Amino acid sequence: MASSFRAFLNSPVGPKTTHFWGPVANWGFVLAGLVDMKKPPEMISGNMTTAMCIYSALFMRFAWMVQPRNHLLLACHVSNETVQLYQLSRWARAQGYLSEKKEEASSQ
Repeated sequence: MASSFRAFLNSPVGPKTTHFWGPVANWGFVLAGLVDMKKPPEMISGNMTTAMCIYSALFMRFAWMVQPRNHLLLACHVSNETVQLYQLSRWARAQGYLSEKKEEASSQ
């Protein structure tokens, strides 16, 4: 048990590196997005949410390509992408972007 903990502690993605603490800090974005789900969609910034979606998509690729592969960072950005896409859909629905297409299809 102690040897496996020591191996983790000294690993290239362990808590002595930025490969660990960067993703830990990025979980704050996910938590903030989850908290924002309780807020009304009128408070969502479409521009900022789109920027967060692009940011997470880019860093998902980075987490996959970097050596050693950073699974913690990948999990963080997959989670953030999911939350932000949901927030973006709430914003789009509140702005009428998603409901208009449904109305146009039913009128034709």
